[in-house]
Amino acid sequence: MIKHFFAFPLLCLAALAAHAEVINIDSAELARLAASGVAVVDIRTADEWQETGVIAGSRLLTFYDEKGQSNPPQWLEKVKAIARPDQPLILVCRSGKRSSAAAQFLSQQAGYKTVYNADKGLKAWAGEGRPVVQAATTATVVCAPGARC
Repeated sequence: MIKHFFAFPLLCLAALAAHAEVINIDSAELARLAASGVAVVDIRTADEWQETGVIAGSRLLTFYDEKGQSNPPQWLEKVKAIARPDQPLILVCRSGKRSSAAAQFLSQQAGYKTVYNADKGLKAWAGEGRPVVQAATTATVVCAPGARC
């Protein structure tokens, strides 16, 4: 009985250590981290990229398609080409909700150690007057429009 009393807390700590850390960040921190070389992945749809523009240098990789569906294993394979699980990664969407879900997936199921979520998304970035560029002039679109990634 005593062995189980001590073993359970240790197992809980080990389980916590196995998950990545999701850190919510604001636009200023996003800019600082991106400038230091942390990859930025914009998970919005192609229509959204075209409508509002994107953060310069961001990688475009849709997580949820226009119908709200996703294919996390396929998406993960494409994310791995951008950043390995031991490298930090920033996810951004319009408001921070979809990127939060994708960050949790990377954290809890894919073994990523440090995932940053742009808490208020591109809406806050642009609302603060931070620069965006046309989607066609930034990083190659990793997930083709209309494809389920």
